Amino acid sequence: MDIVRRRRWYFILSAIVLIPGIISLIIPPAINTGIDFSSGSAFEVTFSRAVQEDEARQGLSETGHANARIQKLSADTVFIRTKELGEGERDRIQAALERAVAPVTAISRVETVSPEVAGETVRNAIIAVLVAAVGILIYITWAFRNIPGSYRYGAAALLALAHDILIIVGIFSLLGKVINLEVNVMFVVGLLAVAGYSVNDTIVVFDRIRENVARNIDRPLAESVNLSIMESMGRSLGTSLTTTFALLALILIGGPTLREFLLVLLIGAAAGTYSSIFIASQFLVMWELGEVGRFFRLLRPRRPWAARV
Repeated sequence: MDIVRRRRWYFILSAIVLIPGIISLIIPPAINTGIDFSSGSAFEVTFSRAVQEDEARQGLSETGHANARIQKLSADTVFIRTKELGEGERDRIQAALERAVAPVTAISRVETVSPEVAGETVRNAIIAVLVAAVGILIYITWAFRNIPGSYRYGAAALLALAHDILIIVGIFSLLGKVINLEVNVMFVVGLLAVAGYSVNDTIVVFDRIRENVARNIDRPLAESVNLSIMESMGRSLGTSLTTTFALLALILIGGPTLREFLLVLLIGAAAGTYSSIFIASQFLVMWELGEVGRFFRLLRPRRPWAARV
């Protein structure tokens, strides 16, 4: 089975998956961020009877929070997110809701994040992802230092990682617009976990490529890559399926606290397995054959013809 020969189709398939997410990221808001990143107060309110979102909004309007985000979680429970609340303001909101809707039986999952803390969280998240990416590039380049062009392996692994992260972020952007799914700190933790999973899967394939190249130096790289993929595909698919089943079980029986984290891992497990075989490995072959350079030359703007004297 010649997998490498069809490498262009794999990049086309990735583009089909990536483009909707990229379009969603361009349309503001790019991502539906939680209070961890955008500051504010959030809490769940449970009433003594079934309620509608409009009823809760009417009660919030009396306290000056008409623009609060309200999401119905069950027949008698709503999730409310407002700007940062001051001292005693939550009690006033509860009283207004009881007058406009019904008696409140419980207020739970109360969270408040100041703008300063939210800004620091965003900076730390960006720094964490960038440091992880640079560390991966340096480590893989060093680990494959005995192979000519070892930096290509690091660049290919980084490309596969960027592919996986962009897929995850794009899907969360779409879900944020469709079902109001929020991104919180656990989302960043999930991205870092996916980075480790994706790179580990990629290194397994790369290590097999290194062994096959060393055994037969005269064999074209495309043949060595294809042989390595066939030898390691069973292991990669087995690991991915086992991880997927475990994550699905956790999503089904787990609570909402880890929902975003588990969803990131689930998408990352599928994307990481795909990218290690069909993106990173194929990128090595394209680089060896000069297809990467030809692609960038096509993107380079042509110089206008010089005027004749």
